[in-house]
Amino acid sequence: MENKQTDSVQQGTIPAVIAFVGVVLVIFVIALLNAPTMGGARVMASPQTFFAEVKATAIPYMLVATGIAVVAGFFIAREVKKVWPHKRKREQFLTGYAFLAPYIIVTLTFTIGVIMFALYISFTKYDIFSRPEWIGLANYKEAFAGFTDSTKRDFLQSLYNVLWYAAIVVPIQTYLALQMARLLNAPIKFKQFFRTVFYAPSVTSSVVITLIFIWLYLKNGYLNFFLQSVLGWVGINWEPIAWLSDPRGLFQLILEPFGVNIPSTQWYFRGPSIAWMAIMFQNIFTTVPTFMIMYLAALQDINPALYEAASIEGASKRQVFRQITRPLLKPITMMIVVLGTIGTLQIFDQVYLATAGGPLKTSLTPVYLIFTEALGVNGPITMGYASALAFILAAIIFGLTFVQRRILTKGTEMY
Repeated sequence: MENKQTDSVQQGTIPAVIAFVGVVLVIFVIALLNAPTMGGARVMASPQTFFAEVKATAIPYMLVATGIAVVAGFFIAREVKKVWPHKRKREQFLTGYAFLAPYIIVTLTFTIGVIMFALYISFTKYDIFSRPEWIGLANYKEAFAGFTDSTKRDFLQSLYNVLWYAAIVVPIQTYLALQMARLLNAPIKFKQFFRTVFYAPSVTSSVVITLIFIWLYLKNGYLNFFLQSVLGWVGINWEPIAWLSDPRGLFQLILEPFGVNIPSTQWYFRGPSIAWMAIMFQNIFTTVPTFMIMYLAALQDINPALYEAASIEGASKRQVFRQITRPLLKPITMMIVVLGTIGTLQIFDQVYLATAGGPLKTSLTPVYLIFTEALGVNGPITMGYASALAFILAAIIFGLTFVQRRILTKGTEMY
């Protein structure tokens, strides 16, 4: 009996060692391919020049990657040694990982490896064309330097902008999506036609929609023309607004008639600008249909017997919605709110096409700032600083998502 157990252990030792070596080599090669080095044709001219550059610039990165590879290899080897003596488990193990291998390798190379690369250079001064210079937490400190230095407030202002964006857009688009879904779930004529029309903005290219809205928002565009025509019928003279180039804030507009002027140094009291609110409206227009479809699917999944029972009991429509529909929609509402928040915090294409962060940085967003810093759009390339901003934004999104899940998932266990 003891001999059989010893043979089983020895039988799994060699495959475990092979698995360990294989995992370590794969992760090491992937880390090598993603090593932070000076770019350019000279470095990539031959394997020798590339390895020399890695040796000169990326030794700490490769040491960390090797440590991760050893740990991952150890756990995989332990599992191989455990299942190898058992034929059925061994076959299931090999089959499962054979199917997963392409996905795992692609993910490690183009996702995990890139994230590790970005994390490393976030602690360096790096412009792609020169060797990364280790500067520790300087990039992260630079991101929050706006608290004490008004000339370095770009990142803080971009966070301010997207937080306003999320606070306004997410509740409105969630409410409208629910109401539109309830409308399309009701027994009305031409239901399929209205579903198609309502959903059309979501399948249209974001670039195309943005260009259309840019034309609508021109000072001599259709929106001003429409408002002039409609308000002119009731004797109101509408002064055309340059919607995408007006930096005046919402609170500033409200307080101006009362003689209150908010100085530019106190920009955080002005509220979202007219340009920013114009982009908010466009985003609501294009994202509500997607969430409407999610709500519609959830509404159709509710058991009709519940509504029949409520009708027999004499419940009003409001009571039915509050006591049956709304509680049963909590899981999908949580998902919609989380997805909406993540989308608003990551807004980029509308800003890039419509305002480029202006006017006066009132539509500047973290992702657009990361783009400009990484590619040197408004100055030198600061890839390390851009990477630090990206990880700060990721931490903020993770934190907000965690809080939302804790709040919105309360009471959903039964559903």
